[in-house]
Amino acid sequence: MVVPESEDKMYYPSDDMKRDAHVSDFNVYLALHRKSLENPEGFWKEIADEFFWKNPPTGPMMQYNFDSTKGSIYVKCMEGAKTNVCYNVVDRLVREKNLGDKVAFYWEGNSPDHHLSVTYHQLLSQVCRCANVLKQMGVGKGDRVSIYLPMIPELVYTMLACARIGAVHSIVFAGFSSECLCERIMDAQSSILVTADGVYRGEKLINLKQIADEALEKCTVSNHLYLHELLRARLGCWHRHHAPDECEPEWVDAEDPLFILYTSGSTGKPKGVLHTVAGYMLYTSLTFKYVFDHHPDDVYWCTADIGWITGHSYVTYGPLANGATSVLFEGIPVHPHVGRFWEVIEKYKVTKFYTAPTAIRLLMKYGRDPYDLSSLKILGSVGEPINPEAWQWYHDAVGQGRCPVVDTFWQTETGGHVLTPLPAATPLKPGSATFPFFGVEPAILSEDGEELEGEAEGYLVFKRPWPGIMRTVYRNHERFENIYFKKFPGFYVTGDGCRRDKDGYYWITGRIDDMLNISGHLMSTAEVEAALMVHPAVAEAAVVSRPHQLKGECLYCFVTLTNNKEFSQTLAEELKKLVREKIGPIATPDFIQNAPALPKTRSGKIMRRILRQVACNEKDLGDLSTLSDPKVVEVLFSQRCEATRC
Repeated sequence: MVVPESEDKMYYPSDDMKRDAHVSDFNVYLALHRKSLENPEGFWKEIADEFFWKNPPTGPMMQYNFDSTKGSIYVKCMEGAKTNVCYNVVDRLVREKNLGDKVAFYWEGNSPDHHLSVTYHQLLSQVCRCANVLKQMGVGKGDRVSIYLPMIPELVYTMLACARIGAVHSIVFAGFSSECLCERIMDAQSSILVTADGVYRGEKLINLKQIADEALEKCTVSNHLYLHELLRARLGCWHRHHAPDECEPEWVDAEDPLFILYTSGSTGKPKGVLHTVAGYMLYTSLTFKYVFDHHPDDVYWCTADIGWITGHSYVTYGPLANGATSVLFEGIPVHPHVGRFWEVIEKYKVTKFYTAPTAIRLLMKYGRDPYDLSSLKILGSVGEPINPEAWQWYHDAVGQGRCPVVDTFWQTETGGHVLTPLPAATPLKPGSATFPFFGVEPAILSEDGEELEGEAEGYLVFKRPWPGIMRTVYRNHERFENIYFKKFPGFYVTGDGCRRDKDGYYWITGRIDDMLNISGHLMSTAEVEAALMVHPAVAEAAVVSRPHQLKGECLYCFVTLTNNKEFSQTLAEELKKLVREKIGPIATPDFIQNAPALPKTRSGKIMRRILRQVACNEKDLGDLSTLSDPKVVEVLFSQRCEATRC
């Protein structure tokens, strides 16, 4: 929850910020937001007119059904139109805007000695080469291509090459295990895997090729997958194929799929979130332009990995659609020293900086050091709610008290920002995501589905779609409807709790379902529990989160052992290693506690609320009458882990 004192603190945009802003004050924001809801057809048509369309739409800008009691859930944007995202975010900038010589990316490697610049013309050339290589391998419109690459220019080239030829990219974060990679390849039914030999993350070498090989071995022949590996040389594997640097774009339908991105599901099986061409392009372009108040002379840096949705929307598609110059960063915040972020900002004179609360809290420990950050104009936060103390340090120490902090709330499913300040228009409250973006209509519901007015706390839902919202769970539309629309028919259910204060500001209070937000990355309790129970010594497992000074939340695991098995530190380390292997390093538990039994209701449901209180050593437990055996709780408290690292 938000610390109460922060609710009444207000930070107002400066006159300098307002002077050239796209949205220059709060009344302008209100008028535009009202227009986007009252006249969505006209509002989104104006945005669409900035892009190239091979064929115009045959239907309205937006069509949808959010009520599962009235039929199948669907969202359509510009149905009947034909276009190509790659053409719009690269060719259009080179041919129509004459931006061929402008830098699209400053690539900064893991080592400060490794760096290069990529202009829009060079980007177009490399994308076409990669597209031609994929075509030579038999990839065509609608085929899925899995990408398992680090943060190098070839990752951008490959995803844009897929978009160019109408293929559907499925990027897997290059820190996931071979099992996670295999699962995503199999579900997407990919025909190609693009990977690299390896990458250094800090001082640690990650052998991507070995992980990819292990993943391919797990992909069974019965799935009829033709899995070719494209191994990266530093300058791009397609150079060895002598591929030409021209490739005609494939003109695709507005509602054709653009990419699949897997995110954790509450059942433990990842969901293939599917985004489509036109709506995603419009929405990421507009949110980038307005939320970061983008101007042609900006140098923008989003520190996210492209393996996550933030990297898709705000490293690649959104910035390129606006002809932006961005920093593409392969490294980590503290390598080779704790001032690396500030060094990069100073080196490239970054004006707009977008990072995660986890990184902010980490860097708070070390201070800002005497780097020149005077180029900064706007700061952004993404991935999880930012606590007011971290917000304050970010604003005061990094932004030197003059840069607004845009604290953005959104999800893989939403495609782009849905609750966010606009830097020259929105008075800021530390820790609040403030107000809805254009086309977004939020509501707060009670457990019974009643819409709450005024000051309220409950389920955050949305009443209508915006162009960038997901269209389905790949190959499982029923799951899509059950997760997001079944609980409250007529609304998109985010799964997050939310509070609206007396001034109408929205505050995200955290996940309501059995999901965990670790360092800004969403994962399910079921996914971690399933990994723990692979160990032959574990009969049952339950996983909850507890607050963590740096990560926001960390994993606290309870394990019930099989007969005759004894809990030990060696076993705890084995279980941590198992989770790392099954899911990846980001899921490594901080605490594993022996639980001779778990607190359950008489119907057998695990009471996670009680486990969270045990993890946090909170002994005011409230009503325990529904427990089948209340004595279990006393045992858990007596055996809880000492909180030495949180």
